[in-house]
Amino acid sequence: MGSCFLFFVLFLFSFSVDACDRCLHRSKAAYFSSASALSSGACSYGSMATGFFAGHIAAAVPSIYKDGAGCGACFQVRCNNPSLCSSKGTTVMVTDLNKSNQTDLLLSSRAFRAMAKPVVGADRDLLKQGVVDVEYQRVPCDYGNKKMMNVRVEESSKKPNYLAIKLLYQGGQTEVVAIDIAQVGSSHWSYMTRSHGAVWVTDKVPTGPLQFRFVVTAGFDGKMLWSQRVLPANWEAGKIYDAGVQVTDIAQEGCDPCDDHIWS
Repeated sequence: MGSCFLFFVLFLFSFSVDACDRCLHRSKAAYFSSASALSSGACSYGSMATGFFAGHIAAAVPSIYKDGAGCGACFQVRCNNPSLCSSKGTTVMVTDLNKSNQTDLLLSSRAFRAMAKPVVGADRDLLKQGVVDVEYQRVPCDYGNKKMMNVRVEESSKKPNYLAIKLLYQGGQTEVVAIDIAQVGSSHWSYMTRSHGAVWVTDKVPTGPLQFRFVVTAGFDGKMLWSQRVLPANWEAGKIYDAGVQVTDIAQEGCDPCDDHIWS
């Protein structure tokens, strides 16, 4: 137990020391002509990705992707051409890694067009720009009627020796950086590891119904969310289960410039 806790503290610290998710960032953004390029991306959301935020998704640079911890993060982004762009911009969800050093974000074409003013032809003219100057900021994710975080059991999971999960509909403005798993009612916890993107795995799968503890960055440090009953004893690969908890925290790292309101 002590070694696991130390692992979580070190892992959490490695992600929180340089985070600045309330900062106002200025960079450039381009777009993919096909959203399918993003749905098959590094976060491993697959075909589900295009259903998030009506296809308003993006690939982000490594400082945002954070080796997969940034998967599912939401950003409000707006372009800086007052003749073509609205002051509100649009909100996108990170589903892929952007390996380009020319732009911080590669948006789906739908999201790119949504930054335009609501006048006829503005979105078409914006697309013609190809690459635009933008401002962007981290914002909480709002999934409408999806109020709780979900856990998807991946198809690669095999009872009783291997469990792979993916977190869906995570709210808040911060990352899950570690996960513990145990049988419901047990105090014998073991940790899961991030396999790739948004996927977490373990080869030490407890029997019976399963509970989880999620370590999230919060405030200036971090905290643990306890999900007391998530997977039933007869969990199945490919199915989605309600975690019964939601991340609502907003990172409080100081930065300059900083913008703590949602643009409208």
